[in-house]
Amino acid sequence: MAKIKSFEELKKIREQVINRVDIREKGDHIESLVEVRVAMATCGIAAGARTVMNTFIDEIAKQGLNNVVVTQTGCMGYCYAEPTVEVRVPDKEPIVFGEVDGEKVEAIIEKYIKNGILLDGIIPVTHKGIED
Repeated sequence: MAKIKSFEELKKIREQVINRVDIREKGDHIESLVEVRVAMATCGIAAGARTVMNTFIDEIAKQGLNNVVVTQTGCMGYCYAEPTVEVRVPDKEPIVFGEVDGEKVEAIIEKYIKNGILLDGIIPVTHKGIED
């Protein structure tokens, strides 16, 4: 780890950390935000989910998207398609994307989150819950 050489450098690092934490912890009104949930079970981490989550956090911060929160979750059951990411947009059904990498992160943000356009890599829902 590099040494911090000035107070200004320390303040800059502090600001970056605060921004990254803010993107992960906007818990007061989560139902009104776009929620990006990265599957971080063992298989997801082994397939690169940690890098995917960090890429989401960095891109969202860089673009100043204040209506998006990034969280992690456990196994989604799609081990064959890891890393997997569920995107929950208010008033829409959640969508799970499989085999997500840095390039796909950018596409998910630009096409789906910002413009509502579906893209390749969606894992279809293969079951329905019990209806009342």
